[in-house]
Amino acid sequence: MVTVVDTRPRHPEKANRPDTPVLHKPAWIRVKAPTSKGYAETRDIVRAHGLATVCEEAGCPNIGECWEKKHATMMIMGDVCTRACAFCNVATGLPRPLDTDEPANVGAAVAKLGLDHVVITSVDRDDLADGGAQHFAEVIRAIRAATARTTIEVLVPDFLRKDGALETVVAAKPDVFNHNLETVPALYLAIRPGARYFHSLRLLQRAKELDPSLFTKSGIMVGLGERREEVLQVMDDLRSAGVDFLTMGQYLQPTRKHAEVKAFVPPETFEAYERTALAKGFLLVAASPLTRSSYHAGDDFAKLRAARSGRGQTLGPGEGGPAGISSLTS
Repeated sequence: MVTVVDTRPRHPEKANRPDTPVLHKPAWIRVKAPTSKGYAETRDIVRAHGLATVCEEAGCPNIGECWEKKHATMMIMGDVCTRACAFCNVATGLPRPLDTDEPANVGAAVAKLGLDHVVITSVDRDDLADGGAQHFAEVIRAIRAATARTTIEVLVPDFLRKDGALETVVAAKPDVFNHNLETVPALYLAIRPGARYFHSLRLLQRAKELDPSLFTKSGIMVGLGERREEVLQVMDDLRSAGVDFLTMGQYLQPTRKHAEVKAFVPPETFEAYERTALAKGFLLVAASPLTRSSYHAGDDFAKLRAARSGRGQTLGPGEGGPAGISSLTS
């Protein structure tokens, strides 16, 4: 057997970027290398079904903890993205055609893992007419067919200039609709140049308008040079869009070719952000240095349902006003 090694650079589009400084990580951001039996079992199931996970592709620091509990975030539509965001460790380039067997494989893996809750995300697929929306819908339906116990969270791209894509995903009835703003508007050109802040905000608002029973969720990173008042404005914008759940975590620099960490934000600052966000009306807030969008997603979904029930809501927060806009913007 001949082994072919792919020697192409992982991030050719970043090769000509100048190196950026790498700050020494403080004690609160360090994690142990994954070695547990549960981690190995999850890895084997993912490999056996030929699946990609954002846990691996994005270099998530929580992979050991999550995979030990058989929690994995499935990344569909390949492991090559059409965009080159300055914070992201996923490879950029021309993706392969969609794998028509992938929905069934994801459904089978979710059932085998025995998940109560699963997060499905993807690379950006600007090369597809619908941005991959129909594929998302097929994955949701395949999971429903494979197991009735699992609730489904989708973490979607922005579907920029993909008319009808959002409607296709929402019509498939995920339980949680997640799209991350990632950072404050002033940093979009440097950090997320292919995206548009207000388009992403409107995507979240429109999802809740289409299906008020959906939980909507978004997340941002801190440590990229944002100011506190900018973070608070993002919170207000998300509340105005009726978003239920906010996640906040520390940005970690994948390589010297990625955006530099401007600051390591201490845990007490995250705690203050969490208190402020809850006061602004979010149903749930997860804020800590190691928080990631899918971290503890299953536990958080249970908390979301309990919080909505406790408020006596039949609609998500932000419903009842014009175009689903919340009055909780202070």
